[in-house]
Amino acid sequence: MNQVSLSSIEKAIDIVDNLNDDQLEEISEKYALQQPDLCGYAMSAAMEYENEELEGLIIYYFVLISEAYAQENLNIGLINEEMIDEFSEPFNEVLDAYFDTEDEDVLEDFCDQAHLLQFMSMELGVEDEDGSKLSDETATQLFIVVLAVISLLSRAIKE
Repeated sequence: MNQVSLSSIEKAIDIVDNLNDDQLEEISEKYALQQPDLCGYAMSAAMEYENEELEGLIIYYFVLISEAYAQENLNIGLINEEMIDEFSEPFNEVLDAYFDTEDEDVLEDFCDQAHLLQFMSMELGVEDEDGSKLSDETATQLFIVVLAVISLLSRAIKE
């Protein structure tokens, strides 16, 4: 399977983190229009978890992960509701297995994007520039949502 490389992740970070508000809105709209069902699925998590802080984080990481795939020049097919529905049960089983064992190999095998998974694990454990850190609850919720986005994008790669 095609892997998103560390250099593509670094390029995506450099691009996204250096956008002004208008540019960030443009790129967010671009990726939301490319994958409307996936974006809707990811954004619905903030409402389901009843966590307002999660919404902005999901948008940021949705754009960042989408840009990392773009930097890798991977051709991603359209993810639809049916694909998301078929994905949900196996994803929940993997999450249950991971939370029971805390074996990260379970997640890596499922999402098939080791570099992106490692990036997200590091991101969630580090303090921001201002010294703040996500609550454990928000970090866990964000990790689950982004893992789903990474996994679905990986499954939609066209060879």
